Amino acid sequence: MLESEYTFSISPLVRLTLFCLYAGLTIPLPFLTQVTAAPIPAWLLWVGIGLGAIALYGALSERVTVDAEAIAVNYPGWVPQFFRQGWRLPWSEVKDLKMRTTGQGGLVYYFLSKSGAGYLLPMRIVGFKKLLEFVQTRTGIDTADIRPLSQPWMYLILLGCSFLLLLVDAWTVWTATHQGFLA
Repeated sequence: MLESEYTFSISPLVRLTLFCLYAGLTIPLPFLTQVTAAPIPAWLLWVGIGLGAIALYGALSERVTVDAEAIAVNYPGWVPQFFRQGWRLPWSEVKDLKMRTTGQGGLVYYFLSKSGAGYLLPMRIVGFKKLLEFVQTRTGIDTADIRPLSQPWMYLILLGCSFLLLLVDAWTVWTATHQGFLA
């Protein structure tokens, strides 16, 4: 029985991995505009990278709350609703938990409400197993076979690749700036 509210947030491993990947893919761009004499000024790319980092941080600030009444996905107040909308589903409205295959062959699950609406089960959170226990307790739906979309080792591999990308980026930028290419 849920006596109080519990909050789950996105895994720090997922956050770190996605921020490192974002940095590795975007930070070299302003330097490349200078080397290639591109018509886009470097400062404009820095502004875009900064805004993109804020948007990524907002998307990764998702929180899942469960209590005796409902499950909800929400975001901090500074995240605009048009960017990321949360949802709230009372336990009494949960009809089923349906599995769907992703385009990459993974499995995701949707809460199906009595009205027929679907709500994506958050799967990249810290304490996913505990969340599933709450779902099973409040709905009676068997959650024993549900696994997270991506296992931690997958994110560790992507994090390692992201660090390698950052090292190559650092070497490339250093080489370009110290050999006079970015005069």
